Amino acid sequence: MDEVVDSSRRLSFEHHGIEPIPNAERTATVFDFMRVEWGGLNSLATAVLGAFPVVLGLSFWQGLTAAITGIAIGAFILAPMAIFGPISGTNNAVSSSAHFGVVGRIVGSFLSLLTAIAFFSISVWSSGDAVVGAAVRAFGIRGSEGLYAASYALFVASVMAVCVYGFRMMLLVNKVAVVAASGLFLMGFYVFWNRFDPGYPGAGYRWGDDHFWPAFVSAVLIILANPISFGAFLGDWSRYVPRDTSKRALMAASTGAQFLGLVPCAFGLITASIIARDAPKYLESINYAGGLLAITPDRFFIPLFILALLSGMSTGTTSLYGTGLDFSSVFPRLSRAAATLLIGSISAVLIFVGRFCWNVIDSITAFVSLIVVATTPWMVIMTLGYVIRRGYYLPEAMQVFNRGAKGGAYWFRGGWNLAGCLSWGLSSSIALLTVNIPGQFVGWLGDFTGGIDVSLLAAVIVPAILYPIFLCVFPEPRSVFGPDGPRWVPTTDAPLAPVVSERQPVKPVQ
Repeated sequence: MDEVVDSSRRLSFEHHGIEPIPNAERTATVFDFMRVEWGGLNSLATAVLGAFPVVLGLSFWQGLTAAITGIAIGAFILAPMAIFGPISGTNNAVSSSAHFGVVGRIVGSFLSLLTAIAFFSISVWSSGDAVVGAAVRAFGIRGSEGLYAASYALFVASVMAVCVYGFRMMLLVNKVAVVAASGLFLMGFYVFWNRFDPGYPGAGYRWGDDHFWPAFVSAVLIILANPISFGAFLGDWSRYVPRDTSKRALMAASTGAQFLGLVPCAFGLITASIIARDAPKYLESINYAGGLLAITPDRFFIPLFILALLSGMSTGTTSLYGTGLDFSSVFPRLSRAAATLLIGSISAVLIFVGRFCWNVIDSITAFVSLIVVATTPWMVIMTLGYVIRRGYYLPEAMQVFNRGAKGGAYWFRGGWNLAGCLSWGLSSSIALLTVNIPGQFVGWLGDFTGGIDVSLLAAVIVPAILYPIFLCVFPEPRSVFGPDGPRWVPTTDAPLAPVVSERQPVKPVQ
């Protein structure tokens, strides 16, 4: 009986918004957290990104090296983002109030919105196309633009339903999807193995020559986009983990989930090399889903159909849930469910317009790469801020803006922390200037290094230098750093601004 009651509670509609999760309800485990992150990776959308080293002309082994490099770098940058949820009980964008101000934290909300739309779109397009193509071949139905539209609509509606229902339903979906998708990917390796040539030469680039490096670095950045895309969302799930959970365990779980994403990434790389040899026209138009359908044997169409269904659900829910949650704090009048419906509806419009009107699918990789160089400085500032503050945070002070109030520990200057905001703005701008994606986007400084994209280096190094400097120029009150004080930076004795509520009573800031 107790088990039935517990199961019912776990699958009940989620009423929590952006307010801190009560300790009694933080019942998720580290493995639950890892499984949700893994579920968001274990999809055809990741396979699409894994195909890009081949699209860029790399050989199989060069592409595999780029994939491992991108995942390793991305996982290292991402891992600290897992620890903020248990500390604050809320998501990472709201947690960033400590470093950007309770108003300036909209920087994180804006980045999560762009990321969610990009990866939700990739998920729906890749899974929707695969579902239609597999259904046409497996069941003999007739394909049409209307059928593609219906497929996209089905995915959008299903993902929105799961996200509106809440975290527990999303966790259940990923419990099923992770196991099933993993089995289907392994089946795919078996089906395609006889046609795979590990000696696939690509465009014939030699390791280290002038043409190799631009392609290799671009491939690394595209693969790295997957781990970085989770930066704003890890707190959405880790907030359900108990506060005293080991931070090392959470970071290890996040890193492990990212490396498990190498499975679908390798599937995309292997099948792309087959497509490049047997159906190259699809890669020329960057149509991985079409190429995959063209090379897939009849016996794998039904498994591919199921894999596409699972992929769309797992990746779509991990993208949309967090953004709906976060925008319920940006627009406090909206509940979590209402904000999820709003963001989902906007995303749906962009998905249909991008597919049938503007044909922006070819440019989605450039968009994803630009998100990387804008999000990475934000993550670096969050990580440095944690180290400088010795992990000391005031969760109630993060909620001031969401409750329609002003003041408190993280009010700083009108709700903005100049050190964090200026560091992010300058760092992301410099990083964008150094982007070099041939044929799609080249910044003003993109050719400065001979065609090699150094935007990631800029996105990591520049904020690591600027943020401590700006903390010295714009010192923060001593009281926000806790009893042990900050590392490395000066403080002021300025008193905290009193909390003034405009809408409802506000809990005292401790």
